[in-house]
Amino acid sequence: MVRMAAFPDIPRIPYEGPASKNLLAFRHYDANEDVEGKPMREHLRFAVAYWHTMRNPLADPFGVGTARMPWDDGGNSVETARNRVGVFFEFLEKLGADFYCFHDRDVAPEGATLSESNAMLDAVVEVLAAEQERTGKRLLWGTACLFVHPRYAHGAATSPSVEVFAYAAAQVKKAIEITHRLGGQGYVFWGGREGYSTLLNTDMRREREHLARLLHMAVHWKREIGFKGQFYIEPKPKEPTVHQYDSDAAGCLNFLREFDLIDYFKLNIEANHATLAGHTFEHELMVAADADVLGSIDANRGDPLLGWDTDQFPMSLYETTKVMLLLLKMGGFSTGGLNFDAKRR
Repeated sequence: MVRMAAFPDIPRIPYEGPASKNLLAFRHYDANEDVEGKPMREHLRFAVAYWHTMRNPLADPFGVGTARMPWDDGGNSVETARNRVGVFFEFLEKLGADFYCFHDRDVAPEGATLSESNAMLDAVVEVLAAEQERTGKRLLWGTACLFVHPRYAHGAATSPSVEVFAYAAAQVKKAIEITHRLGGQGYVFWGGREGYSTLLNTDMRREREHLARLLHMAVHWKREIGFKGQFYIEPKPKEPTVHQYDSDAAGCLNFLREFDLIDYFKLNIEANHATLAGHTFEHELMVAADADVLGSIDANRGDPLLGWDTDQFPMSLYETTKVMLLLLKMGGFSTGGLNFDAKRR
């Protein structure tokens, strides 16, 4: 079936140089320009986030979404999910981004049971695989959404419920499988609710042990299915909990060393999470790079006056220059890339 273009009046975005007045042209990013022996596209390895680009309704904590997406009927059917994939890859092609990334529940709806959810996920992965084959685009990394559904209100791996832990483990297992199937170059663990709101009803030692147990199970499954991609942990200090166990780069490194996981994980550093932790983005990157675990980067920013994820595009030439200097100093990406974890505005 031939799909109608979602952006019929938008051509592929060209590079036209600094003098261009074309608003839909690159002025400084020439994907094929050689920098230090490598083309810019390989230095930057731009990836588009499925959740913000295709699924974010542009809501905030006090209002409903305002986004207009004429290709999306707002439903939760597999047919709608499959249709979104075509639109997304058209966007990737016209933007010229080589990679993308997703949560399992971004690309496919959640069913009444885990098996139903997995079946719907498989149906959408078929389309993702076909579009990758057609376009040559690649999956930078996949992950599981272990924070939106009410079952995860008190955490996933650190939930006090053994049923929730088991469900989370099964969801992670499936997400690693589909990432492997799609040739993903990595897999991210982001503990969206792995933390606490008060120590009065928290057994911190036990919860951290449970989190480590799930990660060891994931490492075992990775080996069993032959997945060669890199595992990442993405530090985040708070929101929605008072404290999350993956609080910052140094905290993650301590956790990985304590539980004998340091050989299996690198870090995926996000600028806005550094802000929420009271650090600079450069500091978090340096901590990871000095430990030889800087694997990938969420290229966004927050607002230093707001204590939640505003997920804005990076605009400071000073900050982004420091990031690229650090990447060049460490020899560039050996895994990962620059994932635009930023909302459309």
